[in-house]
Amino acid sequence: MSLRLTLTPHQLQFKFDARTSRGAIRTHQVYYLHLSHTDNPQIIGVGECAPLPGLSIDARPDLEAKLRELADDVAGQQLEITDLQLLLQADELREWPAIRFALETALLDLQQGGNKVLYANEFSQGRAGIPINGLIWMGEKDFMQEQIRKKLAEGYTCLKLKIGSLDFATELDILHQIREVAGPEDLTIRVDANGAFAPEEAFRKLERLARYSLHSIEQPIRQGQPEQMQQLCAYTPIPIALDEELIGVQANARQVELLDFVKPKYIILKPTLVGGLQASTDWIRMAEERSIGWWMTSALESNIGLNAISQFTANYPIRMPQGLGTGQLYHNNIASPLQIDKGLLWYNGADWGELPA
Repeated sequence: MSLRLTLTPHQLQFKFDARTSRGAIRTHQVYYLHLSHTDNPQIIGVGECAPLPGLSIDARPDLEAKLRELADDVAGQQLEITDLQLLLQADELREWPAIRFALETALLDLQQGGNKVLYANEFSQGRAGIPINGLIWMGEKDFMQEQIRKKLAEGYTCLKLKIGSLDFATELDILHQIREVAGPEDLTIRVDANGAFAPEEAFRKLERLARYSLHSIEQPIRQGQPEQMQQLCAYTPIPIALDEELIGVQANARQVELLDFVKPKYIILKPTLVGGLQASTDWIRMAEERSIGWWMTSALESNIGLNAISQFTANYPIRMPQGLGTGQLYHNNIASPLQIDKGLLWYNGADWGELPA
């Protein structure tokens, strides 16, 4: 049975300016891939291609052209499921990690009946929630404090703060105020610098941040500085998690080299950025062989991509909060069964909203 692949562009609209140390984001252009059999078109698998400009290696002007070329190839060559599985393993898509993730999850969805249940596990069956961190976006001090109050009231026991855009003293003051309300035994705090610290100032800033009993800091310095990152990981007073550092490191040999040289405490996996679920599986295996911790994080996908990542994550014994609380960011997200309750993400029911036509 040959396959048919179509795509639908969709521009997600943030409810607020989502700020990181790289700047503010107001919209996010994504593409939904619809995969079906030509002789059974009513069963459709859906995947989301959602690269992030300035971060994803495939956030390129020719991305949509590549997607349409892929759709034409599927039809013109009358590809079947085994052909698509081989394509996902081929070097051709290594430069397109967001496309690999979208195609991989669309195929999984189609094979499971097109109902957006990609894996049968406790989470997808509604019997277990996934612990997640509450994400605190950068902004003016009052805006950040309001987010923190709201997340604490909602029952989160782990908060992740984006840092690096405000004056550093102001950010330390915000952490001080949080710790006055909740000590480390009651509240876990992670911070994410998105590479904002200069190498020469990073250790001094880490020492000052360490006073607030932080769980970890993500990507304190810009990616692509392995010697400086290795030194920080060796002597840091706060455990370091690699995030952007993993982007573009596609070959297993290079991945092993990175982990063995830098020796981080944690890695953070975003399937859209690292090349999909199988690529994430490889990273997890290599990390666990080296006693490196990990957690999964969405990369600002809509609920389509978030659902796939969450169900994949639930296949593992989850030891710490995951970064999967982004489903409420958009005015025009796809309605889904994903719900958050007291810091846990749940899959409740099977009611999905219509995808844009």
